[in-house]
Amino acid sequence: MKRFFPWIVLVLVLISLAASCRMPKGAPGSFDFPKFGKIPVLEEGRLKPLDTVARNALVILRGRQTVRLEEGRTLPAIQWLADVAFNVPGADQYPTFAINNPEVLGLFGWQQGERKYFSYAELEPFFGKIDTEGQQAAGIDSAQRSPYQTAIYNLRNGLIVYQRLKHSLWPEGTQEFASEVKAYEKLLPIGREAMKKGGQEPASGDLALFKKFTEGYQMLAEASSIQPVPPVDAAARRNGDWVSLGTSLSQALKNGTVHPLVKAYAEMGEAYRAGKADLFNKEVDAIAASMAVQEPVAAGRASFEFLFNHIAPFYQSMQLYVLVFLLVCGSWLGWSNSLGRSAVYVTLVALALHTFGLAARMYLQGRPPVTNLYSSAVFIGWGTVIIGLFLERIFRDGIGLACASVIGFITLIIAHHLAGSGDTLEMLRAVLDTNIWLATHVVSITIGYSAMFLAGMLAMFYVLRGVLTRSLTRDAAQSLARMTYGVLCFATLFSFVGTVLGGIWADQSWGRFWGWDPKENGALLIVLWCAIILHARWGGYIRQRGLMVLAIFGNVITSFSWFGVNMLGVGLHSYGFMDKAFPWLMVFVASQLGLIALAAVPPARWRSPLGN
Repeated sequence: MKRFFPWIVLVLVLISLAASCRMPKGAPGSFDFPKFGKIPVLEEGRLKPLDTVARNALVILRGRQTVRLEEGRTLPAIQWLADVAFNVPGADQYPTFAINNPEVLGLFGWQQGERKYFSYAELEPFFGKIDTEGQQAAGIDSAQRSPYQTAIYNLRNGLIVYQRLKHSLWPEGTQEFASEVKAYEKLLPIGREAMKKGGQEPASGDLALFKKFTEGYQMLAEASSIQPVPPVDAAARRNGDWVSLGTSLSQALKNGTVHPLVKAYAEMGEAYRAGKADLFNKEVDAIAASMAVQEPVAAGRASFEFLFNHIAPFYQSMQLYVLVFLLVCGSWLGWSNSLGRSAVYVTLVALALHTFGLAARMYLQGRPPVTNLYSSAVFIGWGTVIIGLFLERIFRDGIGLACASVIGFITLIIAHHLAGSGDTLEMLRAVLDTNIWLATHVVSITIGYSAMFLAGMLAMFYVLRGVLTRSLTRDAAQSLARMTYGVLCFATLFSFVGTVLGGIWADQSWGRFWGWDPKENGALLIVLWCAIILHARWGGYIRQRGLMVLAIFGNVITSFSWFGVNMLGVGLHSYGFMDKAFPWLMVFVASQLGLIALAAVPPARWRSPLGN
């Protein structure tokens, strides 16, 4: 049994992954939401599938990618988007907006209770208050806002996101959009004739109706957040000038005809509102076929991103890292060989998923793996797992896997919370828009972060095992010390190289190699701290315990360099501010200082044999 146990675990993990990664398909006679979700659109400067638009919007509005209705039914993101975008009666009643701040609830005369999700219809009577308070909060620097100001600012922005989605694919107040588009197309000759005459004719009859349509489509163009219509001519296609439905209808006056995709969206919306699944699916198929011919690259990327969203590789990896840690802990209690091998196999599967997620993001964004705080968290966890596997290959005691699984899990949790701002594949800031430096400086620095955190985690294992258990023998302590020292050497190399490359980048981008920017200072602190640890070790000023204490404090320095300097709000690198992250950063620092204090307890009082 022990001999085959690792293979049994591996097979069960693979079966579970295969079951969870099966692509969804619309049931016969029902709305084909998966195919609808694959349709590419342009939003915020990036081509993405409607499925991503829906997921990002829900993350902003309620922090989740699904909507749980009061009767217990759960709506997937793409179905929620269809209901909202096509103005389905009842969509405004969905509990879409998360409100946790008691002062915001008090602004509406509500008390904090078990409910924390509220509908658009419930908030509608208070739009004036929300807009006034939200605008006042917008005038305050994000680092200086109170929790109430942050909450009301986010609620106002959430309502804007919702309203723009609501007016992206369906004109406000329209009951039969497809019929309206047909009537508008018939009136185009009248409009074109009036345009030639300079619009001097009195607006009456058909011309008045045409102008009414035109005004409504201009409002639709201004309100829309989605551009679902690709350009018609080749020159515009090269520039990527996708337009909204309202803009496309306004341009029909110039072109003399309505874009076929606009008609298809209008027919699809009417079919959805009428509950006609067959007609809806027919129009979805027509739009997908048209995209495949007109925009094959965009359609292919959108389908792949839909697959990426469905597989959720980082979420799957996060679960597997928990399983790895439990298997390693089990190997220390018994069945060490079987459980240890099982942990290695599961780690390899988790790393494969993690790698797929990174590679998928690189393909979709067309950039190296680290472009923002979210991707840096994902990459740090990935790099740590690889280093941990190398340590396990050398020492075969489970410590490397345990540390790697913990850091992999924590960094993916951090990434999950960093995704609360919406699209994690957003357009790059100008300072980052250089692939060569993203692939060298940023990646090198991030690998240095990975190694520093792994060294700190190894040191934490040393202290906790030594003080609280009897498992830290002299051999185990020496093994941990060698691992920590080796990883610190690795961290020193990549931190130094990454800092130098960053200076070269700064010289080319800003005209100076070094400017004492907070982010630059943070990178320099990591290099100096690594140098201090190594020289103290070489000079005999510290031994095992001293090495571990300094490695733990390296976690503090690295966390400030990675996150802390962004919170200062100054310097050329002060992007990616996360006000919610500051208390957690302080908790992390306090925990590290507590571990350092624990390490300062005389070894004679430790439970491990080292004190003897």
